[in-house]
Amino acid sequence: MTPRTTPSSSSEAENTAEESVEKKSVVKKATTKAAEAAEAVKKGTAKKAASKSATKKTAEKKAPAKKATAKKAAAKKAVAKKAVAKKAAASKTTAAKTTASKSTAAKSTAAKTTAGKTTAGKSSASSAVGKKAAAKKIPAQKAAQKKIPAQKAIPRSPEPVEVAVSPALDATDRDRLLTGAHHDPHSVLGAHPVPGGVAFRAFKPYALSVTVVVGSMRAELHDDAEGFFSGLLPLREVPADYRLLVAYEGSVQETEDAYRFLPALGELDLHLIGEGRHEELWRALGAEPMTHQGVTGTRFTVWAPNARGVSLAGTFNYWDGTGYPLRSLGGTGVWELFVPGIGEGELYKFEITRPDGSKTLRADPLARRTEAPPNTSSVVYASQYEWGDAAWLERRGTVPTHEAPFSVYEVHLASWRPGLTYRQLAEQLPAYVKDLGFTHVELMPVAEHPFGGSWGYQVTGFYAPTARLGTPDDFKYLVDALHQAGIGVLMDWVPAHFPRDDWALAEFDGRPLYEHEDPLRSAHPDWGTLEFDFGRREVRNFLVANALYWCEEFHIDGLRVDAVASMLYLDYSREPGQWVPNEHGGRENLDAVAFLQEMNATVYRRVPGVVTIAEESTAWDGVTRPTHVAGPGGFGGLGFGLKWNMGWMHDSLEYMAKEPVHRKYHHNEMTFSMVYAYSENYVLPISHDEVVHGKRSLVSKMPGDWWQQRANHRAYLGFMWAHPGKQLLFMGQEFAQGAEWSEAHGPDWWLLDPAYGAEPDHRGVRDLVRDLNTVYRHTPALWQRDTDPSGFQWVVGDAADDNVFAFLRFDADGGPLLAVSNMSPVVRHDYRLGVPDDAPAWHETLNTDAAKYGGSDVTNPDPIKPEAQPWHGRPASIRLTLPPLATVWLRPA
Repeated sequence: MTPRTTPSSSSEAENTAEESVEKKSVVKKATTKAAEAAEAVKKGTAKKAASKSATKKTAEKKAPAKKATAKKAAAKKAVAKKAVAKKAAASKTTAAKTTASKSTAAKSTAAKTTAGKTTAGKSSASSAVGKKAAAKKIPAQKAAQKKIPAQKAIPRSPEPVEVAVSPALDATDRDRLLTGAHHDPHSVLGAHPVPGGVAFRAFKPYALSVTVVVGSMRAELHDDAEGFFSGLLPLREVPADYRLLVAYEGSVQETEDAYRFLPALGELDLHLIGEGRHEELWRALGAEPMTHQGVTGTRFTVWAPNARGVSLAGTFNYWDGTGYPLRSLGGTGVWELFVPGIGEGELYKFEITRPDGSKTLRADPLARRTEAPPNTSSVVYASQYEWGDAAWLERRGTVPTHEAPFSVYEVHLASWRPGLTYRQLAEQLPAYVKDLGFTHVELMPVAEHPFGGSWGYQVTGFYAPTARLGTPDDFKYLVDALHQAGIGVLMDWVPAHFPRDDWALAEFDGRPLYEHEDPLRSAHPDWGTLEFDFGRREVRNFLVANALYWCEEFHIDGLRVDAVASMLYLDYSREPGQWVPNEHGGRENLDAVAFLQEMNATVYRRVPGVVTIAEESTAWDGVTRPTHVAGPGGFGGLGFGLKWNMGWMHDSLEYMAKEPVHRKYHHNEMTFSMVYAYSENYVLPISHDEVVHGKRSLVSKMPGDWWQQRANHRAYLGFMWAHPGKQLLFMGQEFAQGAEWSEAHGPDWWLLDPAYGAEPDHRGVRDLVRDLNTVYRHTPALWQRDTDPSGFQWVVGDAADDNVFAFLRFDADGGPLLAVSNMSPVVRHDYRLGVPDDAPAWHETLNTDAAKYGGSDVTNPDPIKPEAQPWHGRPASIRLTLPPLATVWLRPA
């Protein structure tokens, strides 16, 4: 190491040219001696080097140097320290004198090297002061004699002398850093106090030189080969701040030293991560742009407890993570590195050294932004978005979801209008959904996924909206626009499984980490994916925090949790011998139950007004029961707000697919749902799953010719909107698209082109959906008591020969709505139905057979007065004309 100092102009008069030359000569000799001594230590000849140094030191002291300044003494001190010699043993200097000399040299050194406060040019003036101070401190024995007179003649034993060391890294640390297996690089890199001064060490592969800058002083470090640089500066303490000048071929970079910073992750964060209860995990792990110790940069943190080492690779280091090792923070398995000067937009991954020594390059599990597929890098992200939906958030929780109108339009964003970005969608989607009267949209998974054909259900970036459509702030813009249009935003969330991509979560740090270590528990038999280990607290924390992340950071109003049934059962899609019973001998996945309960309880506690919805296809008891209430099976409820009614969906579609002549034999498929309608809080879903892979679109499931298909389609929607429960309809079905949905081209919007001959047929169905939603939202009887059995009464549920269903819905004040569906293709005149006797008349408020919807226009245009004739167990009755393949709604006039 060759320290170089730049004199200040304010002290040039105090330094003669002769002293400057002499000083440089002495420092140069000191550097040479230090290097020789360090080499001697490595070769096992330190003793000879020390003897030689001591001899030279004695000769220098006997030379006529009466006018030598304290600055020369400091140079001698540097020589002595860097020669690794036992100068005190060979010198005549007493311990007291050695101490005084050391103090003098230290003061002189401080005068030369303190950053910005005292420049090298002032060292001559400082040397005079140093000499006086030394003169006062040298006769240490006199001070002792004054304190202890009786021991005046007793000589004191020499005290141990501080011996300078070589600043270069030892072979073990070098090897661990080169192989990416060092758990604490900060302990050896950066600046550290050592005997003889402060050792500076840098690991900069491909660098030509590294220079330390401390204030106005510059000191070039010694090139130790293989990218390592080191030097010993005669400083009393580690500088509060210093910089590195790193020279590469063709460029010189000035930067902060990443290894001079304290951990940028707090003890509380680590404690909560260790307990698996960090509810804002995204603020602790991942890439966080920040100002740390007064320096701007990015903190990188990752959980990898099985790793031997973790390094950071990215665009800022040409994807070579060798020189950017992270440190392990205790027993939490968290690795951390604050990198100065790195900001938003940089690409990065973690280079992980597995337990077997091999390496793997992984995307950040908590990356909040990613590259657009097929690229897989994580992106440093800092949101700049300013929300404008405060009014929406304030009112969204005023009425419980199960007591409010809830009509959902399910959307696959990437194909709703193919090619549109988040911001472009924000200009069209809110207006379209608002016009149709839906209260909410449900977005198929938005989290990043590598394969578009998975529709987002195989997630690799759980904390990042897909980059296919824009940035995270762009997605916030879309959510904000929907809120400002009065539309809630639900999002599909996939905590059941994840794909096996070798750059993502699978065996993340070389061993099963996010997945269960037992292959019988980790491999999902249906989708070729891996199931999460719900019994591991850190994995539960990762998922619970993820649910909160979408609700808090993106203002999502609800999460529809995918594939809940596959999580709840150990034997899901497994044959005997392929699964192991739980501790009670049952098939329930107790870990998954505990996870779902924790997730729901945490989300509802932290984000009032949101709703969680389970896609659960079995008869699991208590899906929407509170978590603290135990059911017949002994389990507490799962805590969901709503559950998809998969039974109703399958049964009703099976019925509608039958020719009307055969429907009387399947009548119970339309009525059976009322047997269990109030066992849970239900959503009635006609989702994407029902209109793909050969299942045909909704209108194409219907029998008959094109007119009958559309009539059945309209009648079914009218029945669905009147049935207890909330509604969900997938895009394209609102205008009776005939083809199955394809993510490659989305809905067939051309069917609504006025130039197309059958456009009125499709537009009529869409007009019906608009009117269904409009009447629905303004009729509390259709939603206010969805989960209360007193809100529903059959009028006639056994008219199988007529293919007729009639029932009453009631609001909280008892106000009724009569819904009647005639699922036969014939008109039924004067069809008598029993009704309450407190309504003076009934009027038709909606008829799916109206001409404007494309029907035959068989209607009941005039008010219908009840007759005193009892019918269907009621004191009064009315006579209606029932249109063919149609649903009619009537309300008291």
